[in-house]
Formats: sequence, C-alpha cells, structure tokens
Amino acid sequence: MIEFVNVTKSYEKNQADALNNINLFIDKGEFVFIVGRSGAGKSTFIKLLQRELEPTNGTIKIKNHDISKLKKREIPYLRRRIGVVYQDFRLLENKTVYENVAYAMEIIGRPQSKIRNKVPLALEMVGLSDKADRYPSELSGGEQQRVAIARAIINNPSILICDEPTGNLDPETSREIMALLDDINRHGTTVVVVTHDVDMVNEMKKRLIVLDEGKLIADNMKGTYDNAFA
Repeated sequence: MIEFVNVTKSYEKNQADALNNINLFIDKGEFVFIVGRSGAGKSTFIKLLQRELEPTNGTIKIKNHDISKLKKREIPYLRRRIGVVYQDFRLLENKTVYENVAYAMEIIGRPQSKIRNKVPLALEMVGLSDKADRYPSELSGGEQQRVAIARAIINNPSILICDEPTGNLDPETSREIMALLDDINRHGTTVVVVTHDVDMVNEMKKRLIVLDEGKLIADNMKGTYDNAFA
C-alpha cells in the first residue's frame, strides 16, 4: 500500500536531513501511529505522501505506483485517494456541516444525486445526523473534528492521514475520535495517525513507527509510547 525505499529529504545544504534513508512498508488496512519529537520529520513524511514535496533521494510508492513520477496533472487524482484530517479542523465557517462535507464531493465534480445520497450516510457514521444544518461555530471541538473526518472519508479514500487529530481535544473526546478512526480502519481504510497523544498510543497498542532527527529508530507492532525511545 505505502512503501518508502531509501527515502531522504533535504531542504538545504549543510543542514541535517528532514528524513534520512527511510525504509518502511505499510500494508493495506493497517492502523499506524507515527510519533517523534518536534523536528523528527513527521510533517515531512505527511507532505511526501501527498506529493506536496518530492524526495531528494529514494522512492515512494502507493499501491505500487512511484508517486514521484506523477505528472503535475496527475497529482490531484492521487490526493483523491488520500483523506486528510488536521488538528485545527479546517472547516469552512460560512458553510453548514452538510455543506462542508458535500463540498469535498463538489470540487471533484460528483453529481448532486450522489452527494445527496452519500453525505447523510457519512454524517450518520460520525454521529452527526442531527447536526447537518449547524455551522462550525455552533459545534464543540469534538463535533468539528467529526465533521472533518466525514469530509475526509466522503470520497472513499484508501488511505486516511490524521495529523494530530486529537491535539485540540480533551481526553474523553480524544478517545471518541480515536474509536471512530478505529471503526473506519475496521472497514478497510488504511489509517496513519501522527500524534503526540501519549495516552492514546499506549491505550490502543497499534503499530508504532518512531522518527527521531529524521531517522526511523523503531517500528513496533502493538507498541507503546513508553518504550518508543528506549
């Protein structure tokens, strides 16, 4: 599904590599946490996956396709297969919950008939069927993140990337969001979560990939944050 082969990303000469000779494989349907201290290379990892950046050296494959060889016009099609959830939600404040989710379908030209069918189903999945007509400012932080998740999965991506999805949420709401991501994963979506949420990593015991100063220093099945830097 996702493969990094000898991937290095450098931004400037005479500076440490943002990522240094990374080799890893994430299989279809896995749930993976990416952890590391600030500056470890987590953001670079996400940007490379979405082809916002290209590696300085090495190969990145998604579904056996080398994404560094994609032409500019092909990159939007790659990104349609990848849903992204951010820490700050990034909802459109002038649109309702329904409209925020529908917008992700509209911008890729889906017909209104499909939008009318799929958006209610996505809102039901994230537990917001009764909030379709609300605006983001009328929602709690957890509810806003649920909208962001619905928007990210509405086009059936094969990969869901979550960048600190619980960073602005209280512990109880964080558990609810992670349970939702776990449920999405059980339906077959590959889920990659970048996080500093120590308690959540320890509780969920999923595959744990640890970056430190651009290097992959650990890759543990059912890992915990407690021993990630041991």
